[in-house]
Amino acid sequence: MENLSEKELTIEYARELKMAVMRDELDDFITLGTDQNWSYRTLIYQILAKEVEVRIENRRKQRVRRAGFPELKYLQELVKEELPKDAQTALPELETLDFIKEGRNIVFCGNPGTGKTHLSIALGIKACLEGYTVFFTSVPHLLTQIRECRSQKSLRQLEIRFQRYDMVICDEFGYVSCDKEGGELLFNHLSLRAGKKATIITTNLAFNRWGEIVKDKVLVAAMVDRLTHKAYLINMNGQSYRVKETEKMLAREANL
Repeated sequence: MENLSEKELTIEYARELKMAVMRDELDDFITLGTDQNWSYRTLIYQILAKEVEVRIENRRKQRVRRAGFPELKYLQELVKEELPKDAQTALPELETLDFIKEGRNIVFCGNPGTGKTHLSIALGIKACLEGYTVFFTSVPHLLTQIRECRSQKSLRQLEIRFQRYDMVICDEFGYVSCDKEGGELLFNHLSLRAGKKATIITTNLAFNRWGEIVKDKVLVAAMVDRLTHKAYLINMNGQSYRVKETEKMLAREANL
């Protein structure tokens, strides 16, 4: 670096220190500081403040990316008046994210297309933006992951990661049945978080039908008891959003 100019060295040092704002915007800040007659201290402060702002935003984006959401859904996109009544009533409290601090679960239960997954993802993204760590998975995928880690003798590492997330979203419980072993693996995994960390479950089956998925009555009873203790139980039965959209489309076409 001996033959580099002072400006080039500054850029190299900024790159080494991973200071993207200093690396990319130094000239702009110097120009602005000269125009506004900033002191050296103010110039340094302004650059560092922007650097911190950028890093905080990058961490937010990183948490959203690492959560593994299948798509990005936001609370502001919801037409709240079209949500099932239970969801409309509970949403203002859920949006505070106090349930994460309190380690309380949420179970969204109802027929397909009523917003269960949208609500779960939207709450998950808000949690990411507010500094919480989130993990999204479908129940079938989680079971596959547990089995693979067990066969590879890395199950304990998966359990540790699973326990540490501030919030876990387990989507689509009830779409695929599992044998007794699968039910036990799922129960043991979810139990790691019970009473300590928040978990969101979405399901199309009422609790009295969970025995159709897990073929062990005692295990089902224990799972329901563990997941619903102090949980928010949200009835999501209602008309499907997709059906509503189809009906609106057909009505528009009929009026053409």
